[in-house]
Amino acid sequence: MNDDVHAEDGSSPVAASVLPLPLEFETLYLSNQEAFHSYALLRLGTNAAAEDAVHRAFLEILQHWDALTGESDLHQQTWAILRRVVMSEVLKAFRKRLALLPSDIGLFRAMCKLPPRQFDVVVLRHVLQYDTQRISWYMGVTPSTVDYHCRKAKERLEPAVASYIKTEGDRK
Repeated sequence: MNDDVHAEDGSSPVAASVLPLPLEFETLYLSNQEAFHSYALLRLGTNAAAEDAVHRAFLEILQHWDALTGESDLHQQTWAILRRVVMSEVLKAFRKRLALLPSDIGLFRAMCKLPPRQFDVVVLRHVLQYDTQRISWYMGVTPSTVDYHCRKAKERLEPAVASYIKTEGDRK
C-alpha cells in the first residue's frame, strides 16, 4: 500500500516544499554527521537521544550559518555547538534522574524546581566542578551571567537547606 501523497499532477508537495540548503552546509553535514553522532552517542547513551541531539545541533548550525561562515574556525565552531547541545541533553537527563532520588532535606526537589539556566549552573559548578569560564562557554553566556544565575539559584535553594539545618539543630 502506498501512502505517499501526490498532487493531481503527480508531483510530491513535500519535495516541492524542501528549502534549498547552502551547498557548503550540506558538505559540512555529510562530512561530520557520523562523527557528531558517535560523539553524541558516547555522551548520551542511546541512539535516539544521539540522533535528536545531532539534529538539533545541525538546525542551530543552519540557523547561524551566515555568521559561522564568516569565522576562520568554522569546524571548531560547529563542534562547539554540538558539544553545547549534547551537554544540554545530559543536564536535562540528570534533572529527570535527580527528581527520582530521595532527599531528607528536599534539596533535590528544590534543585529540580530551578529554572533551566540556574539548574545548569548549579550542576556544572557544584556537581561537575567546572569553573566559570568553562560554564560560560558551554552555556554561551558571559561569566558574569553565570555568576548571576549561580547567586539566584543559591537564593532559591537556601530555604530548603536552611529548614534542614534548623531541624538538625533542634535534634541535638
